[in-house]
Amino acid sequence: MQYKFFDIPAADAEQAEAELNVFLRGHRVITVQRELVREAGGAYWALCVEYLEGAGGSASGKPGSRPRVDYKEVLSEEDFAVYSRLRERRRELAEKEAVPVYAVCTNEQLAEMAKRRATTPAGLQEIEGFGEAKAAKYGASFLEILAASGEVHEAGG
Repeated sequence: MQYKFFDIPAADAEQAEAELNVFLRGHRVITVQRELVREAGGAYWALCVEYLEGAGGSASGKPGSRPRVDYKEVLSEEDFAVYSRLRERRRELAEKEAVPVYAVCTNEQLAEMAKRRATTPAGLQEIEGFGEAKAAKYGASFLEILAASGEVHEAGG
């Protein structure tokens, strides 16, 4: 985690507020601590923003939308290669069933598969949101890619 500090004057704060808002929109913020500091010359807000490095904010900027994650930065080079093959397989499965790719599974679930390298449907079911039905329907197809990827990173072992 990283930290960034801001001083926002109590008066004439437009530029400092704009800088803070640009930063907040562009990063995955964990916490913001703020304190009003009073000095002889006036007052200002002191803010400490704790954020995740390499996890940019939402590209759409829509309220309530999830931030985009660049999995090439988050995953190791080896895991990203597996993730890419899993994404291609997900696209094929989605096209075959005429459903959106996220109906098969999310990017986050694919990243977990790439990191864990499950070898069984039960191992896939340990991934949040990838339950028994998805494991039964798509598990064999994803497990085929995971088995071909080499080293096993089964959860818990």
